[in-house]
Amino acid sequence: MKKNLQTAFSTRQYMLSKDFEVYYYSDFYLSQVKDHAHDYYEFYFFLEGNVGMIIEGKEYSMRQGDIVLIPPKARHHAVIRDQELPYRRFVFWITEEYCNSLMEISSDYAYLMQHVKVTKNYIFHTDVVIFNTIRSKVFGLIDEMRSKRFGREAKISLCVNDLILHLNRIVHEQNYPKSEREELNLYQGLADYIEENLDGDLSLENLAKQFYVSKYHIAHVFKDSTGLSIHQYITKKRLSACRDAILGDVGISEVYPMFGFGDYSSFYRAFKKEYGISPKEFKDMQVTL
Repeated sequence: MKKNLQTAFSTRQYMLSKDFEVYYYSDFYLSQVKDHAHDYYEFYFFLEGNVGMIIEGKEYSMRQGDIVLIPPKARHHAVIRDQELPYRRFVFWITEEYCNSLMEISSDYAYLMQHVKVTKNYIFHTDVVIFNTIRSKVFGLIDEMRSKRFGREAKISLCVNDLILHLNRIVHEQNYPKSEREELNLYQGLADYIEENLDGDLSLENLAKQFYVSKYHIAHVFKDSTGLSIHQYITKKRLSACRDAILGDVGISEVYPMFGFGDYSSFYRAFKKEYGISPKEFKDMQVTL
């Protein structure tokens, strides 16, 4: 796994950067780190190993996909229970000053930090899908920090801010009921999928297969979210894409197969019903303008 992005482990417990630092460690036979505290926030993203984490005198067992947030001045250290197994993790340090600057943009950036300080709950479990997203964002940040590409500094800031906000969102969504959010996520996922596959199979049967939910649930979620049946929504999206393509000087005979209409007659009827004129009349009207 991206061994070229790994960092040699250091027992240093202070930051060299004024804002943030990130490391990808994978170690065998690591000496135990003494109990310590620091003046910045420390995130652990646990990948592999038989490891415990002692925070403020309480020991927590770690499992793959765990997020650990240790706030400033909280005493902690890792306990490696099996030296034969690799101990793999990401470590992300970020200063209070940088966090405060993000809070000036939005209080949403501070939700997780405040939650940890108030509840003393330092460990957050995630599933494979959620953790893979985190891992991808961290690798992207490390890769950008080691690059010399144009816009590097701006991109690094975007990566850091995106990672922090994403972590806040994960914990916030763990702490609140999911039913409405799940329906909203399903609707947004469906809308994105439809937008990207206007030329493909958008039948209820195929959508149900893609999203692992029943076609009746999809129909219900769409009707509640848009006031339209999913068929009406897809047709409107396809017609809008066809209209834009015609405006872009694509021929009518080329347009309708590009966006999922099986034949010209069905396209013609739908277009005239939606816009009040035929595709040819619409094209001719643009020419005369």
